[in-house]
Amino acid sequence: MKLILLSSAFALALIGCATGPSGDIEAGVEQETGGISEVPNPSPEMAKKSGKTLEQLQRGHAVYMLNCAQCHAYPLPEDLDEAEFTETVPKMVKHAGLALDEGSAVLSYILAVKQL
Repeated sequence: MKLILLSSAFALALIGCATGPSGDIEAGVEQETGGISEVPNPSPEMAKKSGKTLEQLQRGHAVYMLNCAQCHAYPLPEDLDEAEFTETVPKMVKHAGLALDEGSAVLSYILAVKQL
């Protein structure tokens, strides 16, 4: 019985990621560059340039790494358009079921990477 419930929950999670809340997020699209090894770790330099604490950026990085690739490839933050992502991240946060503070931390991390 537990196996059936776990399988069902997993299937529903995959379906939710594949469809996206408004069709904005296309699952399974691979990028030519990017990936877990290319996503920069937060650093004191990044915190200083962004005006955020290192702890805030580390939290955003952790949420980014643990949640973003569940629905799509890891986009490299430095390749993202700041205005577009400021508008898009809250939609993705809602779709992923994350708390608002997690979304704020992810956005802070992404914007900090762009300032490097």
